[in-house]
Amino acid sequence: MTTLSPARPGRRAPRRAYSAVPGETPGSLPWRSVKSLILLICVTLVVLPFVAILSTSLADSAEVTKAGGYVLWPDHPTFTAYQALLNGGIVSKAMLVSVGITVVGTALSLVSSIMLAYGLSRPGSFGHKPVLLLLLMSMLFVPGVIPSYLMVKQLGLINSYWSLILPTMINAFNVIVLRSFFMSVPKELIDAARIDGASEPNILMRIVLPLSRASVAVIGLFYAVTYWNAFFNALLYINDASKWPMQLVLRTYVVNNAQLGGGQVDVAAGAPLPPAQSLQAAILVLSIVPIVVIYPFLQRHMNKGVMIGAVKG
Repeated sequence: MTTLSPARPGRRAPRRAYSAVPGETPGSLPWRSVKSLILLICVTLVVLPFVAILSTSLADSAEVTKAGGYVLWPDHPTFTAYQALLNGGIVSKAMLVSVGITVVGTALSLVSSIMLAYGLSRPGSFGHKPVLLLLLMSMLFVPGVIPSYLMVKQLGLINSYWSLILPTMINAFNVIVLRSFFMSVPKELIDAARIDGASEPNILMRIVLPLSRASVAVIGLFYAVTYWNAFFNALLYINDASKWPMQLVLRTYVVNNAQLGGGQVDVAAGAPLPPAQSLQAAILVLSIVPIVVIYPFLQRHMNKGVMIGAVKG
């Protein structure tokens, strides 16, 4: 007869793994099949709209007419819609405007945010507490649209590209995140650099920034996405259609369903205009491609940067 040994004091009996399916454990084949099916359904629901948009942008007039709108899979893919948009016209100009604003704005925002965050991370810096208090107050009390418009107008920035950069150049939340990461740099490293005669700019460039690449990359991605997706400031401050960024073109011709005429696209002489659905789908694809291309290069830093301030066990 087998005897059961008494349970040791202070030790718990192992719990059975919970399963949503009665009689099945998480490691069994039916349970893995259920999870795989659920995951497949979720992925399909997410990917299917993107496939439909991309397929419609590559479809010709006959396929769009036959499908009655969006095409799920084109039989004869064509790049006519992309050629008409990128060979000249409002969309190609908007792409250049958005790329320029995103590059210049992200660079200026990173430089200013890093300098401000590093100054606020040093307890003995001049005006440390008042500046930090003003920064925190700007997160709680956001100016309205009318005061912002009057300020931009008084500065003479109406219909200027700087009106799309300067009002949003510094984000208080991003500065706070960078400050918290800079404060986590070991104080001994900074003190040792000061003993060796390093100045504050050298400490920032040679010690703090190399140790903070993950956070800087994540904040840079946040700024880039903000500049690329912004359309409201352009709607308020830009009156010339030739200076519109890509997102304002997207709002005008896709969301508001305005028609793209011969002056907005470039087609060959005598060639028919691509269908409106293909042009709208092509604008959607062009508006998301840059961020999709940049993100894989920053993903390895993203995993580290999003854990800034998290509880570690």
